[in-house]
Amino acid sequence: MARIALIHALVHSMAPVNEAFQRLWPEARLVNLLDDSLSRDLAEGRAGLDETMHQRFETLARYAVEGGAQAILFTCSAFGPCIERVARQHPGIPVLKPNEAMIEEAAGQAGQTGPLGLIATFAPTLQSMPAEFPPGTELRTALAVGAMEALNDGDAEVHDTIIAIHARRLTWEGCTRVALAQFSMARARAACETSTGLPVFTTVDSAVRKMRALLPGA
Repeated sequence: MARIALIHALVHSMAPVNEAFQRLWPEARLVNLLDDSLSRDLAEGRAGLDETMHQRFETLARYAVEGGAQAILFTCSAFGPCIERVARQHPGIPVLKPNEAMIEEAAGQAGQTGPLGLIATFAPTLQSMPAEFPPGTELRTALAVGAMEALNDGDAEVHDTIIAIHARRLTWEGCTRVALAQFSMARARAACETSTGLPVFTTVDSAVRKMRALLPGA
């Protein structure tokens, strides 16, 4: 039975990914590690993804591996370079960025042409994530200002509505599908589908599907 470490930088990422595992791979044994100061420090501009930030990620990954994790899934999409370095340090196990599986699915969807709409609620995500898409991917991005704050205040409906409004705007810009950039946004999928009528990709479902494929015998 697979033992998978989920490393979170936002408390709101925990519930969506645990729910996705329960729905798509209930046999997996999950270990949740949370350091919400990671996202807070990045948002407040404390040196960005500097060496200290890299070392913090390496410490969390080492703890997970020493605890018996057979794979690591990071759940905050603004820390790509830190996660890539962790993956290089642990070549013997799958180490996934939160968005890589969704990028593969959304960018490679058969028969789809036209721009891909990418929505985030955490500004640093839109600084790092677009570069992770394959060359030639036409992106339209949107920052759903106020959505994260609404979720922090316990108003999930307002969170979803704000994201859906941006999804609809992206359809007006010609987007043929929409990607929700963060695990915490997965709950807005239905609202976005209703608002746009387009395929809507979430990082959580894509990540669980890829992780299960990487550990077929677990």
